[in-house]
Amino acid sequence: MTQPHHEFVSNHVAFHITFRCYGTWLHGDSRGSIDRFHNRYGTPDIPPNEQWKKYNERNLKRPPVNLQKQRRAVVTEAVREICDTRKWCLWTVNVRTNHVHTVVTAHCDPELVLIALKAHATRKMREARCWDNSKTPWARGGSKKRLWTEKQLYDAIAYVEYEQGEPLE
Repeated sequence: MTQPHHEFVSNHVAFHITFRCYGTWLHGDSRGSIDRFHNRYGTPDIPPNEQWKKYNERNLKRPPVNLQKQRRAVVTEAVREICDTRKWCLWTVNVRTNHVHTVVTAHCDPELVLIALKAHATRKMREARCWDNSKTPWARGGSKKRLWTEKQLYDAIAYVEYEQGEPLE
């Protein structure tokens, strides 16, 4: 059963939604990270800090989650399916070994889109018997960037499709 979609007024063209696998990008990582204090447009990320990263690794409740070939295929299909079911326009999806990028047009709160994508991907992985853990495979939250112009939309699509490294099988 699908949840109601709360319509809202916005002039966005689409959302670039990204979510990560549990334990694969921790605060202190050399790639930088964000938190509620470092999450404003144009402000710097949290700088790398090896001690903080090691502390966070020690405090993981379970091993980090990676998406091998079967999981990536299932997640890709799940994203397409939920977008089709909800009548959202999926511009692109790229499932990597430790995160998922999507560009989606939906006329609802981006948090609802993020929640639906993660929940449906988890459900489909369980159905395919490639995720048997009772916990979610995903890290908490995710990135929900609003794209306001067609240029931002096309740039996000190019980023998702061509700037994520070599294609995965």
